[in-house]
Amino acid sequence: MPLTRTADLLANGSPPVAAFNVITVEHAEAIAAGAEAAGRPAILQLSENAVKFHGGRLAPIASAASAVARASSAPLALHLDHVESADLLHAASAHDFSSVMYDASKLPYAENVKATAEAARWAHARGLWLEAELGRVGGKPGDAHTPGVRTDPAEAEAYVADTGVDALAVAVGSTHAMTSRTAALDHTLIATLRAAVPVPLVLHGSSGVPDDELRRAVASGIAKINVGTALNTAYTGAIRAFLEAHPSTVDPRRYLAPAREAMAATVERILRVIG
Repeated sequence: MPLTRTADLLANGSPPVAAFNVITVEHAEAIAAGAEAAGRPAILQLSENAVKFHGGRLAPIASAASAVARASSAPLALHLDHVESADLLHAASAHDFSSVMYDASKLPYAENVKATAEAARWAHARGLWLEAELGRVGGKPGDAHTPGVRTDPAEAEAYVADTGVDALAVAVGSTHAMTSRTAALDHTLIATLRAAVPVPLVLHGSSGVPDDELRRAVASGIAKINVGTALNTAYTGAIRAFLEAHPSTVDPRRYLAPAREAMAATVERILRVIG
């Protein structure tokens, strides 16, 4: 089916949606399969780091993700995530992306506002939906969020007003790259942010959040759930188990098939949890 637009998936009154990181074609195929099995829409997102992994070339992996999404019976959108490069931002509209997360969070607050406002104006002129972040979510090198640091609702309200962004990633207790599902979220803060901020709230680092916490997060006001590490954990675990059982295997199709199936099962589970 035709690609769905991120803005349509996150329109007022829409159910929460999960966005899953794409690194390989198998990731994209697994996301589509999991969404089909759950009967739910989803977002396929490519990060700037994933583009760097592919030699800095956006077109090949974006084209593959787009083709997989178009061939799926599930409503799927393409999103470009954690973009710091202006060149990569400006490439988004030429490669089927309907949304971008522009990440100026390494900059001082005033510079972040200025850069993000410029990015939002550029994106809106081309029909792109823009997500941003005023403070960094845990788990990134040099992170400004030490444990216990949270997004301030008043600052979040001002940031959205001054930048014109369409969604805001908030720090409420999750951390990027967690391989254990032990994060405890501040649900009171999520509800306060939801009341203060007039755009959808995004939870980054959702792989480390237990199912009950995810359910409470969407009930409290989170609209978009970002998942990356959980897919990689399933992918790598399935490959490791297969090769331990079949150490003489050299055909990658033999171990990539169960890896893809494991990721698809993870996608389906998360979509059912938040749905």
